[in-house]
Amino acid sequence: MRFIIRLSLAIASVSFALLFVVLTVSVIKGQWFGKSEVTGKNHVAVVDLSGVIINSNPFTTELNERLDEKTTKAVVIRINSPGGLVGPSQEIFEAIKKADEKVPVVISMGSLAASGGYYAALGGRKIFANPGTLTASIGVIMEFMNLEKLYSWAKIDRITLKAGKFKDVGNPNRPMRADEKALLDTMLADIHQQFRAAVKERRKLTDPELDVTADGRIMTGSQANKAKLVDHLGGFEDAVKEARAIAKLPDD
Repeated sequence: MRFIIRLSLAIASVSFALLFVVLTVSVIKGQWFGKSEVTGKNHVAVVDLSGVIINSNPFTTELNERLDEKTTKAVVIRINSPGGLVGPSQEIFEAIKKADEKVPVVISMGSLAASGGYYAALGGRKIFANPGTLTASIGVIMEFMNLEKLYSWAKIDRITLKAGKFKDVGNPNRPMRADEKALLDTMLADIHQQFRAAVKERRKLTDPELDVTADGRIMTGSQANKAKLVDHLGGFEDAVKEARAIAKLPDD
């Protein structure tokens, strides 16, 4: 029993000591270095969109958290993405567009903002790109492999059971049928048209202008600026300055 009491007292002492240290460090940090986040002051919030777009939730959640802050008067979206899945890219595009209805949203393209990354950028009020940024790639791609000969060489038999004529479209065990290719071509054309419509509406392009830029080609920021796919050439600080000006915020 005495051992248990001593052990409990020792644990309590250590816990109290750790708590004291944590509180002391917190006080010193607040006194010497100030708070790590801007609080109580109107500011431009920055939200990153990086990597392959597979899931929209992390980005939209962070964006909404920034919008919930009453002191957020503008947002800069920093994009470094090659694109990704169509659905999440469209969700991010819509989230940015809705955010811009609340506060000014300015897009800053980093090294890469192509395909779905560019789709997302269309939601912003203004788009900044560096001259060497790789962007555009307004198209849709789908790739399949035919491993039939490889399986044959390896003496591997693969069996596919299905219910529905097109259920195994893209099956790597066999060549693609003509009707399957036609089905996928139609689907890709529909998605491409959705992408084109968003570009045309947001960038105010004519059909001839759209035909030149929306054929899947990738462009530099300089080329995209001439093609009216972005508004200004400039880096992150330029985008922040623009957002600050639109929101009528002081330099600090």
